[in-house]
Amino acid sequence: MKVLKTLPAITIDMGGFPVKQAFPTQKVPNLDPFLLLHHAHTKYSNRRPARSQGVGPHPHRGFSPVTFVIEGEVHHRDSFGNNQIAKEDEVQWIHAGAGIVHSERPSQALVEGKRKQEIIQLWINTPAATKLLPPTYHYVPAKQMTSFTSKDGKISNKLISGNYGEYEGKIAAQSELVIIWAEGTEGGTQTYQIPEGFQTQMYLIKGALKMNGFGLVDNEHLVVFEKESGQLIVTFKEEGQFLLLCGKPIEEKIEQYGPYVMNSQTELLEAMRDYQMGKMGILIEEDL
Repeated sequence: MKVLKTLPAITIDMGGFPVKQAFPTQKVPNLDPFLLLHHAHTKYSNRRPARSQGVGPHPHRGFSPVTFVIEGEVHHRDSFGNNQIAKEDEVQWIHAGAGIVHSERPSQALVEGKRKQEIIQLWINTPAATKLLPPTYHYVPAKQMTSFTSKDGKISNKLISGNYGEYEGKIAAQSELVIIWAEGTEGGTQTYQIPEGFQTQMYLIKGALKMNGFGLVDNEHLVVFEKESGQLIVTFKEEGQFLLLCGKPIEEKIEQYGPYVMNSQTELLEAMRDYQMGKMGILIEEDL
């Protein structure tokens, strides 16, 4: 696999929350079908209830926001009655579809224990034909994820979505994807087969690794590959984690305004109207 570019994630302000943004940036716009990747490290106060911290109720329409919990816990609540705490090594995946309102808070246990939270949030576009389907929420406990290991036993891979060789991810996406969350120790080597015609990139969450034909990649860096099939061979230089994101481009016009990703300005106005009219539901935040 040929590397097109490698770039560090940049720090931005998201409503008072500093986060690392791997894309989009001026050098890397959206990577069809992937729209955005945020990497957040957060510590919350134990002097306030968890329900008043984190990200409060907000809407989404027309894409899939996905949260990977690297450390800590995330308490998801939404306007369709889902109320779930995802812990370390777990994933929450929303098909926002026609519209959903949700909140992303720390858990009360995390706040009381003064523990840190580290997450990745990935936004994935959905085709026009599925943008207005009823929303759905998916949560897969770590022990139930599809997983496989490298031949040397030093890299553990969780197949989050898509088909990879004999394996099938637990979460069905709205378009063709292969998403692998890998964790390895020093010296661990793995060869990945990249599908033909897929947009592929890797985000190194932590650690450092060597990529055959390229060289060293540092933590919190995004690697974007040429759109071609082939083998990707990586070797961890120290303990670390990465996300391997492969997606078949949807190749449709995108119009985005904040939490809405549609195909025309008219559809964006309709999304804002529907949210204001309560058509995406009402979220009343309750504890588990």
